[in-house]
Amino acid sequence: MIQKLQLGASISLIALIFLTLAWETVLAPLKPGGSLLIFKVLPLLLPLFGILRGKRYTYQWSCMFILFYFTEGVVRAWADVGLSAKLALAEVILTILFFTCTIFYARLTRQTPQNQVKNP
Repeated sequence: MIQKLQLGASISLIALIFLTLAWETVLAPLKPGGSLLIFKVLPLLLPLFGILRGKRYTYQWSCMFILFYFTEGVVRAWADVGLSAKLALAEVILTILFFTCTIFYARLTRQTPQNQVKNP
């Protein structure tokens, strides 16, 4: 189960990175030829290696971090029209998948009192 959650988080984060790049460069940029919104992909790179390596701490903070992208997706799905609105809906779906996987991964990998090492 833990491996499936890690795979789901990894795939959804990578897909969100590619979606953001494609959206803001060629599919539906705010300005023809692209916009500065392409730089919103940079923060998505911060948790990437921790997620791929299964680092619990990265799963803990990135589940809150991804809510910024969820909010952007909801707002743009409601406010934009055409392809941009559909891409925003895809962003919402990917962020929900990522959030769900990271929450359950962090929960299932936490140390219980029986597993914790006692300090002398």
